[in-house]
Amino acid sequence: MIAKLKGLLDETGTDWAVIDVSGVGYLVHCSTKTVAALGEVGEACTVYTDMQVSENDMRLLGFAEAAERDWFRLLNQVQGVGSKVALAILSALSTGEVQSACANGDAAMVARAQGVGPKLAGRIVNELKDKAGALPTAPGGVAAANITPAGSASADAVSALENLGFKPAIAARAVAAAQGELGEGASESELIRVALKRAAG
Repeated sequence: MIAKLKGLLDETGTDWAVIDVSGVGYLVHCSTKTVAALGEVGEACTVYTDMQVSENDMRLLGFAEAAERDWFRLLNQVQGVGSKVALAILSALSTGEVQSACANGDAAMVARAQGVGPKLAGRIVNELKDKAGALPTAPGGVAAANITPAGSASADAVSALENLGFKPAIAARAVAAAQGELGEGASESELIRVALKRAAG
């Protein structure tokens, strides 16, 4: 099974991307958050993947973070949730928000996703409530940026990079990488210095 693709972003749509890996273009179906996190066409990117094979179809699903892929697989275990609905949920909510909604039984939050009615949202949070604490949220990327506490050094660093003209997804990834390199106690100025190199490189 293909677990990860590393190559150049060749083409994108609202819910898909083509990743060029050594001349072979892989079509991956993605959440809108993942498409945004991949960056610009022609740039290097890494996509975590899940392959789904059915009697009439075979498709590759792509995710910017391994945590997003884990939540996709978990959502797929709920009756009535196929790949399309799972991607819709992950397009509407970050992994942190999905985890929080399931842990707190907040069906209304899950129902914000396109194609998810109150009944299905209720089933999702009920079935995944006990599993919500077992899965990590994304350690980096867009999902991590969405659950970064306002006013924290990392949140301020992301804001600083955005003010310098970097796209939110690129700024979030760069700061997450800098945080991983420097550790949790890094100051805002340290994060900005390292993240700038990451974002520009």
